[in-house]
Amino acid sequence: MAAMEEEQQKQMHKGKHDKDKPWDDPSIDHWKVDKFDPSWNESGMLDVSSFSTMFPRHKETYLQDVWPTVRAALREHGIACELNLVEGTMSVSTTKKTRDPYIIVKARDLIKLLSRGVRAPQAIKILDDEMQCDIITIGNLVRNKARFVKRRQHLLGPNNSTLKALEILTGCYILVEGNTVAAMGSFKGLKQVRRIVEDCVQNKMHPIYHIKILMVKRELANDPTLANESWDRFLPSFKKKNVQKKKGKGKEKKPYTPFPPPPQPSKVDKLLESGEYFLSEERKSAKHWQEKQEKQAEKTAESKQKREAAFIPPEEPVVQNENRSTDDNGDVNTLTQSLKEKTKAFKRKSADIVDPHAYITSEDAPSKKKKVKKHSKS
Repeated sequence: MAAMEEEQQKQMHKGKHDKDKPWDDPSIDHWKVDKFDPSWNESGMLDVSSFSTMFPRHKETYLQDVWPTVRAALREHGIACELNLVEGTMSVSTTKKTRDPYIIVKARDLIKLLSRGVRAPQAIKILDDEMQCDIITIGNLVRNKARFVKRRQHLLGPNNSTLKALEILTGCYILVEGNTVAAMGSFKGLKQVRRIVEDCVQNKMHPIYHIKILMVKRELANDPTLANESWDRFLPSFKKKNVQKKKGKGKEKKPYTPFPPPPQPSKVDKLLESGEYFLSEERKSAKHWQEKQEKQAEKTAESKQKREAAFIPPEEPVVQNENRSTDDNGDVNTLTQSLKEKTKAFKRKSADIVDPHAYITSEDAPSKKKKVKKHSKS
């Protein structure tokens, strides 16, 4: 039935433009980018096309060093380039040798990437047909500068780990600098990078959650059975949680009164109350000087006290003797009693009879001193 309806529709809308086209063949890959052949445009360009862009001053020295390599890369495609240090601009333009009409757009992207901080070896890769670039402006997505810096740091992660993971999963080169994010890669990868960057800066989803989703998609792509099915049931869903903040104690409401508050006294009223209003200028200045001197004296006294506090010696801890016979709370009478007993015992020992013969040397027995002398001589 469906085939019959299609045939009827073709017969109804048949015309000279409804013929089968040679490119309506399923075997042809319409996404494949063929390499440009100079024979397709032998006559060259009819008019000169040029683009220019400005660069920051701190990149001037780097661009001077790298410009010969950039010029050599563009010369192969027939593009002329110029670095103007006076005006701070880079410009590219077509020449008579230019054959590819789209190469001037690639050269424009090249000088844009150089001005955004991309290194020359990486930026020159944009001249390939399969390489595309996208410069995402993120500075105008957040008004608060502190929030902007914090969310931009989420793209980088600790030690640029989040950025490296995004580069591996999307297959794109990503550079976060200033208010822009420069990305280089395929159309599919650039679309993913733009979505991740905008969701991060607008605080819709953290890049870590995007990384988890991309990892799951990479695993599902390897399964041929799921090629024609929806992957929504396999992908993780991250819902934003609205965490309620604790309400602080508000100001106490004062009782309502229909009368307005009394007017506060002005400076003149205060001077009139203190009596300073009627003083002369000399007395006012003298009083002001005296108050200033008093405050200065208080400050000097405080500073002097702080300086002298450093020279006060600390209190030494009292060492208690472990071999004390009495405690601190012991009675003094016990101490005197023990001393008396010790003196009596000492007197008894001294009163004992001493044998004098023990101290008298006999004539037969040689003295110890002589023996020591003989021993020393020998």
